[in-house]
Amino acid sequence: MAELVFFSGTMDCGKSTLALQMDHNHRARGRRGIIFTRNDRAGAATLSSRLGLSTEAVEVRDGLDFHHYVVKLLSAGERIDYLICDEAQFFETPQVDQLARVVDDLAIDVYTFGITTDFRTRLFPGSARLIELADRVEVLQVEALCWCGARATHNARTVGGVMVVEGAQVVVGDVVVNEDQIGYEVLCRRHHRKRMTSATARAGALSPDVLPFDGVAPVPGQQHP
Repeated sequence: MAELVFFSGTMDCGKSTLALQMDHNHRARGRRGIIFTRNDRAGAATLSSRLGLSTEAVEVRDGLDFHHYVVKLLSAGERIDYLICDEAQFFETPQVDQLARVVDDLAIDVYTFGITTDFRTRLFPGSARLIELADRVEVLQVEALCWCGARATHNARTVGGVMVVEGAQVVVGDVVVNEDQIGYEVLCRRHHRKRMTSATARAGALSPDVLPFDGVAPVPGQQHP
């Protein structure tokens, strides 16, 4: 039986790499599929991995009807065995419903990949609907790490290395950016709650409040030069 599967995780845990690998594996066995993506860091109509791998894809726009799109191709004689859908957190809720129809009505496997929550720890609408409808939800086992070395569980948006908690839910960025750009960083829950990024942690380590200037802990009541 065909399945709707949601592979989820934080940024930097290998979702896009797995999507590319799954497409390769299915094609190697003679299956034919379509790759969809939305707002990929490499640009429109591209599925890319931070490992440097990429492939062409169909860009998912607002209003795209997955069920209609697939039925049209099938009616033209195309063979479709599966769909690969990356950045599925950005899909509209009705589009996730359409993917479920593709599975149920057309017996086509649909593999979706995406981030579960945004930089405010709120569920993306597409991810929320996938959790509600998917036959399986798989949390990726490749652990992204916080700057402290703990398992990263939350995505943080940064500006100049400083974490921000306000703004539009969808702003395309990457984990490697210039200081004045909007970027993203994965953090453990503790440091996400404290809004402590790798940049602010480094700044704190260099502060005289943390490391006394003369290397000697201050004694209450004494003045230091």
